[in-house]
Amino acid sequence: MKHPLESLLTAGGILLMALISCLLLPAPSLGLVVAQKLVTIFHLMDLNQLYTMLFCLWFVALGAIEFFVLRFIWRRWFSLAS
Repeated sequence: MKHPLESLLTAGGILLMALISCLLLPAPSLGLVVAQKLVTIFHLMDLNQLYTMLFCLWFVALGAIEFFVLRFIWRRWFSLAS
């Protein structure tokens, strides 16, 4: 049997993950020397391309961690399945 508010909590969880990722956990900032070294190592065009890739990887990693944390909380305390 599914929880009656499961669809509402799923949407709320997605919004919560977006809020935490975008507002509370900003992406890391590299120093200019490190950033330029990474640009040359990965043969990128400029720093904009590096930071675009960095932000994408950062938010995907945070989203995965937050998903597993919320799934654990849901299954541990809120799920009605035995």
